[in-house]
Amino acid sequence: MKYVILIHSNPQPWGHPTGDFIAESQAQPAAQREQQNAEFEAVLTEMQESGELVTGEALGDPSTSRLFRWNAGAPVVTDGPYSEFKEHLAGFFLIDVVDQARAEEITSKFSGPGETVELRPAMWPGGDDQ
Repeated sequence: MKYVILIHSNPQPWGHPTGDFIAESQAQPAAQREQQNAEFEAVLTEMQESGELVTGEALGDPSTSRLFRWNAGAPVVTDGPYSEFKEHLAGFFLIDVVDQARAEEITSKFSGPGETVELRPAMWPGGDDQ
């Protein structure tokens, strides 16, 4: 089963890794932040070795995004992001795991102080959760 782990972050200031730019994370002792980073890297290594990590990408500053909407029968392009949100999509990981329990186990290791991480099943192809 494929799942997408979506990393949400506050865009001010913007940067990666997101934890380096979140006040709650910055307030932690350096040793604790270093341990969390090491644990995260260990999870990524484990997923790469097991074949569970399909891909992952950090996304650019949301102020550089463009929104495409349909209006009066034609696409309309505007500057993004959705400005009414306090958080923006910072990056994602696509994983392929045996079941939802494993996806949740992995995703629980992606969240840190002040971060929001979303787990969502991927629908491929054509609309069925696979």
